[in-house]
Amino acid sequence: MRNRQKGFSLIELLIVVAIILIIAAIAIPNLLRSKMSANEASAVGSLRTINTACVSYSTTYGTGYPVALANLGPAAIATAATADLIDSVLAAGTKSGYIFTYASGAPVAGQVTTYTNNANPVTIGTTGQRGFFTDQSGVIRFDPGAPATVASPPLQ
Repeated sequence: MRNRQKGFSLIELLIVVAIILIIAAIAIPNLLRSKMSANEASAVGSLRTINTACVSYSTTYGTGYPVALANLGPAAIATAATADLIDSVLAAGTKSGYIFTYASGAPVAGQVTTYTNNANPVTIGTTGQRGFFTDQSGVIRFDPGAPATVASPPLQ
């Protein structure tokens, strides 16, 4: 009688490893694109949140829009300095691979009547592909290839 050995041969194992590597080579770029898309969607959602928080701030405190993004951040007791309208991560200016740059306009008769807000990827091509821009109008615009700038808002 012959002894039959059980198990896989080296060739069979190499074929399985090669198939796994091929599947990984196909799946990883799609995963990275999905992550960038999720970061971009998060950035747009965060800009909407900031727009809503700015309107709430203006209505609640009667001083116009906030001077800085940190003025919308969390606090134990809400005041004009820390209104508790957005979370601490967004108030810090970086969230989901995007950097948020908030700039208020000059006060007119004690009221801040304008602001601009940019959301740009930390690393273009890795954390996101597009830059986003919004202002007191509430319209969110994007630039498909470059970071958004305050001086020249990109068109949709």
